[in-house]
Parts: sequence; C-alpha cells; structure tokens
Amino acid sequence: MAREAAELPPKETLSLWIREQAQLKALVVDRDTEAWQRDPGFSGLQRVGGVDVSFVKGDSVSACASLVVLSYPELEVVYEDCRMVSLTAPYVSGFLAFREVPFLVAAVRRLREKEPGLVPQVLLVDGNGLLHHRGFGVACHLGVLTDLPCIGVAKKLLQVDGLENNTQHKEKIGLLRAGGDSFPLTGGSGTVLGMALRSHDHSTKPLYVSVGHKISLEAAVRLTRGCCRFRIPEPVRQADIRSRDYIRRTLGAPTPPAPGSQKVQRPKGGSEQLE
Repeated sequence: MAREAAELPPKETLSLWIREQAQLKALVVDRDTEAWQRDPGFSGLQRVGGVDVSFVKGDSVSACASLVVLSYPELEVVYEDCRMVSLTAPYVSGFLAFREVPFLVAAVRRLREKEPGLVPQVLLVDGNGLLHHRGFGVACHLGVLTDLPCIGVAKKLLQVDGLENNTQHKEKIGLLRAGGDSFPLTGGSGTVLGMALRSHDHSTKPLYVSVGHKISLEAAVRLTRGCCRFRIPEPVRQADIRSRDYIRRTLGAPTPPAPGSQKVQRPKGGSEQLE
C-alpha cells in the first residue's frame, strides 16, 4: 500500500484514534479459530483474499482500493473489486488504518452482498498486525471490523519494542537459507511480535509476518509461505497489480513505480516502514 504525507490532524482527532485503537485491540483474537488453520495442509481452506490501496502518482488523495479473492491452493483469481476512492484522512505514522481501512471494509461488505459464496476465509494485508507501536496495526484493524482471519505481511521491519534493523538482525537474515526458513521477532518486552520469513528460495529479503486477527502466528507464517509464487504472497501481489492496472485503465494515469513486485512509498523522513 502506498502512503502519502498529509497535514496532521488536530490533537483531538489523534486522541480519539488512540482510544478507538485501544477499544478495538481488546477484540483481537490471536489464536486459531478455524479447523483449516490447525490442519498441516490447510484442508478446508478454499479462498484467500488480498487487499491493497494504490495512489495516483503525485496525488495524496486519489487512490484505488482493491480486494481480490484467490482459490487455494491453486492461487487463481476468482473475484476482483477495484474502486477509485478519495482518502481525505491524513497519513499519520501508526494510524494508517484510519486512512485506508474504511474503503477495504466497504469492499468486503460489497462482496458479502453480491457474492457471499466467494467471501475469503482469510485476508492477507500489506502491513502489520500485532507488530505495531500499540499492538494494533492495519491487519488487526481490518480483521476486527470484518470479523475475518487476517494476516499482516510487511516488506520492511517496523522498529518497535526494541526491534532494530541492525547488524545482529541482518546476520539472522543471512542464516535464512531456503524458502520457509524463519526466525521470531522478539521485542524488548520479551513478546514475540511476529516472524521474519524467507518466503521463496530465490528471494533473500525476508517478509515480516504478524497476526492480524483470528489466527495463530504459526499458521499465519505457514499460510504466507504457501501463498508465495514469488517473494510477495499472491493475494497481496494480485491486489497490487490490479489496483495499479485499474488506475491506468480508468484515468490513463501512472502509479508510483513498484520496487520488485510490490510498492513501498513512505513520507520523507518517516521512521516507520509499514504498519
């Protein structure tokens, strides 16, 4: 998901957002809730979803919100919803959900109304879940509001609770020899906030997987790996590709270039990579 800098909201709004995050965080379930999650081969899992928000190049308001649903384990797209939206809430580090999640929740609602048989059994999000400043990232927010199992999959390490992208961290990455190898992200508090995962044999850069809602970290890591044809899980990759495509077809406008198979666009000087 691309993030654009914008004017900061008033302190009253930030206080409201903090209270709302705390209230919703109390509803997060960080364990497996579905039978397929406990099955080694995910027997019973048939539909996985991915979401993305892509911005029109040079525009901090106009964007395309996309939801895709893929068959599992084939990873073929069976449903797609792309819509142009106006993101009027400002981008604030740690509060991305208040800017983007309402449009993703609306996409899930439309799917439930139009094609209830295609509602995904789990959502993968380009961002973080429990790996967050206040333990409630965009994947948690979306999961709680949609009541769907949700997984946060970030491309960069969010440096919170003592986690640092330092020499020691890079040495651990160097020990990830093959696709599927991983190591825990243990914060200074002693809490395991997520896992660094080498998602593919041919990708040396790890993904940072964290629980969003209604799934365990172990199942989240296994499923993320199972959804990867390339470095980025296919549900997220397809949501990104199709949202960019929709902008080009609808507006004839470019989108910010994607490094590798996914984009990362941050406000200059921001300390946070992904939420």
